This record gives sequence, structure tokens and C-alpha cells, in this order.
Amino acid sequence: MSEKTYIPAGEQGQVPASQIGATLEALAGTIHARRNAGDESYTHRLLTGNADSPLKKVVEESNEVALAAKDVEAARALLAGVSGHEGSHPGMVEAFAKQADAACDHLRYEAADVVYHLLVVLERYGIDIEEFAAELNNRMTDEERPAGAVRLHEEHVKRGK
Repeated sequence: MSEKTYIPAGEQGQVPASQIGATLEALAGTIHARRNAGDESYTHRLLTGNADSPLKKVVEESNEVALAAKDVEAARALLAGVSGHEGSHPGMVEAFAKQADAACDHLRYEAADVVYHLLVVLERYGIDIEEFAAELNNRMTDEERPAGAVRLHEEHVKRGK
């Protein structure tokens, strides 16, 4: 587990086998349930409103991930430059290290936005989380793919258009 993450004390006996799997399943379930929510729900509006809205959000958030990743690269380059330079002030190194860490936090935040909006688009078009997992699993070799992983029937495997 990352030094930035934790499991609340009261939930430590309930740890799922896969954090990302459990999280994506829960998020997909929440998104599915919001289809029947009212217009006060942002997710409901994305699922039932103009098709361009969720599609534009995927593009927008993907662009923000790219920009955030470039910020991480720049921050790490600055940190490497001052860290390896004789006579660098320790406070300067610490400041650049904090800047690089903050850039990584921002990248993680934007990546979560992409995943959420992507799951909304998949839900909108009737692709559930298991089918999406099967698509990813089909792209792995037998050695890479988890044992017992769901797969697509051959007639549904599409490469490109």
C-alpha cells in the first residue's frame, strides 16, 4: 500500500482482495443506480441528457491528465536539477520535492475524473464493468491475465472499426 493511503481502523477486517477491483465495481454500481435518480444528480444528467456532455467530459479530463503528467515531468526535472547540484540549499530541494509531490497528487485527481467519466460513458451505452474487464483481459497474454478472468466471446472481439 502507498504511504499516501490507509484503511480506516474500523474497516481493516473487511479489506477486499483487490482494492481497484472493488472500487471500480462500487463506482460502476453507483453510476448504474444514478440512471434512475433525478435531474439533481450530475451523473443522471450525464447518463440521460445530451450525448455530447459525457463525451466532452472524457476528452476534457483526458487532456487534463496529459497536462498534469507534464507538470509532474517538469517538477521532477527541477527536483533532479537542484538535488544533484552541489551547493543547493536544502530548503530549495525540499520545496521542489513538495512541488513534485503535489503535481503527482493532481495527476491522480485528474486520472480519477477520467475513469469516472469513462465509466459513465460505458454505462450510458450499456457496457457493464464485467464486459469492460473482459475487453481488457482479452488484450493480455495468457501469462499476464489473472486466472479465472472473464473474457469476450470471439464474435465480440473487435480490433479497431
